[in-house]
Order: sequence, then C-alpha cells, then structure tokens
Amino acid sequence: MNLTMFLSDPRLRNLAAFAALALVSVVLALFALNERAAEVAPKYTPQTFFPGLAGELSQATHIHIESKKSGTFDVTFKPEKGWVLPGRSNYPASFEEVRKTLVGLAALQTIEPKTTRPDWFHYVDLDAPPKGNGILITVSDDHNHTLASLIVGKSEDTGDASDTVELFVRKPDNNQSWLVKSPFQPHTSEADWMNKKVVDVDASRIQEADVRPLSGPAYTVRRDKPSDTDFTLSPIPHGRQIADPGGPDDVADALAGFSFDDVEPSGNFDFDTQSSRVITRTFDGLIVSVDVIKQGGNYWARVFADAVPGKPDVAKEAHEINVHAAGWAYKLPAYKGAQFLTSLDSLLKPVGTGKGAK
Repeated sequence: MNLTMFLSDPRLRNLAAFAALALVSVVLALFALNERAAEVAPKYTPQTFFPGLAGELSQATHIHIESKKSGTFDVTFKPEKGWVLPGRSNYPASFEEVRKTLVGLAALQTIEPKTTRPDWFHYVDLDAPPKGNGILITVSDDHNHTLASLIVGKSEDTGDASDTVELFVRKPDNNQSWLVKSPFQPHTSEADWMNKKVVDVDASRIQEADVRPLSGPAYTVRRDKPSDTDFTLSPIPHGRQIADPGGPDDVADALAGFSFDDVEPSGNFDFDTQSSRVITRTFDGLIVSVDVIKQGGNYWARVFADAVPGKPDVAKEAHEINVHAAGWAYKLPAYKGAQFLTSLDSLLKPVGTGKGAK
C-alpha cells in the first residue's frame, strides 16, 4: 500500500489513528500499573528481630525484667531447682511463663521500622525504665553474656486467630524503633511469674472439711456422697440453727480454687501457735491440711497433704502437693482467707429468727 492510497482512504486513516491511540493507552496503562505496584509493594521485608536467638535459648539462665510500674526482678535457672525467683527466696518460677517469654522473644518478627527520634519514644512507651514507661527484658547466659535485650512499648491486637499482638520495641542501645509481630505480651508483675500450681482440688471431690479455729468451737461440714448438693453442719448447739443454707458449702469449698498473691518462707510466721486449721478430705482419699494465720491485715496459709492407705494415685498427688508447698507460706486473697477462717458462730442464728440474725 502506497502513501497516496493511505491518505485517500479515510477508513485506513481512522484505523491508524485508533491503533496509535491504543498503543498510547497501553503504554500509559503499563506505566500506571508499574506506579501502582511500586506504591503497594512492601517497602520492607519482615525478618527475625533477634536472628540466631532460637539456637541459643538452651544457654539462657537469667531473665531480667524492669518496669516503672512493677519495679525490677529476676528469674534465674539453678540446676538443682530449675527456674526460680531470687527475690522471693528462690520460690519456683512458672516454667510456662519462662518458656512463653524465651520462645516469644526468638519468634519476634519485624513488620516495619518506626521512629528513631528519642523525643517521640514516649508516644509509644519506649522510654527506658525506671523513669520511662517501657518494659526492659534482658536474657543472658551463665557467663553474664547478653543473648537478647529489648524495650517493649505499647501493644495492638492484630485480631487474627493466632492470638499474636503487634508491639512497639527497640533495643536499649539503639534509637531505631520497630513494630513487630509477637506471640506473647510481657508480664511485669513478679506474681505472674510464680508457679501457682500448689493445690488443685475440684469442688466435686470434696467430702468434708474439719475446721479447728484458733478460738471458738471446732466443727465439721460434710456430705455423704458426691451427688449430694449441700453440706451438713455439725455440731449445731442447742437453741441455734443454720443462718444461711449455703454457709456450710462455702466452708467446704475453701480449698477449691486455691490461689495466692505472694509467697514467703513459712518460717516467717508462727503457724504452730497462732493459726486456724482446715482439714479437707476427698471421696477418693486425699487429705489436705491448711493452716491459716491473719497478720497485719493479710491472710497467710501453710499447706500439707496426705492420703489414706491403699490409694497410690492419691498418694502421688499428695506427694506432689508437698513438694510444691513444703517450706512456703502463701498470701491468700482476702475473700479466700476469710473463707478458711469462717467461725461456727457466723454460720448460726438463734432458732426462730430471720435469715442472718444471730
């Protein structure tokens, strides 16, 4: 086709124009796509925050935690005892809390870098303690070599099913802050690091509780079989009756849900002459004695367990309780301490009076 024919045929000229426009459109579209791809493409490649830490966790023997709110405490590994809390007379630490923290540090994944300006750190709680609101966590080995150290700031829930959170963090010797994905949130209360497994007796197992108060008459609450919903109280003095039908049940349930807020060596308290005792027996043969003393407005408990003869599984349970509890006094929540110290008189009222009258 020569140029004269092309110029004289309007259809060919139109097709050429459309082709040129299409080519320009394709070029512009490709340019726009490339620009868009550059905008949405990740500008940072996630990586492990502590490279190599996972392979060094077996060397960890010391965890140091410091915060403005809860102060400073340490968790230390001792070959003969395992992980303990030196600030609490080497009381056993929660291995689950230790594992969660160490594995969690090794699993931290960076999402993106954040500010490097120290004057902005307080917005995300990355100012170092004790003056700042950040949480300092340092893990070291038995040669005092630091394996990992970071300051943890504010957190955000990711909302996904994996229960991960997003944390603002930075290394103490570096002003570069980061947003990271974390499988754990650090606990700064020493109480959260205590091994809370002392006594775990379900209320359905309890047959009776003998209460021997420091003052006032002793008494027993009891039921004959597990299907009985209520405990009976004895003795009931002449001229008295139960004030609240649920009162004996509360006494029987004192051991169930055993929890504590703090610990001290049991030798710090005069349990032998100043305490009340509640002896709880289960249908399957476990016997747990709890001595409770009220001192300075706080309730402290000493625990000992035994088993009826011929019950090897229950005897093993009693042994495990004693291994955990021997030598320790447990600071009880106020409601639990009061539950253990329930007096006989508080459960009764004069015959013929309304509920709660005494």
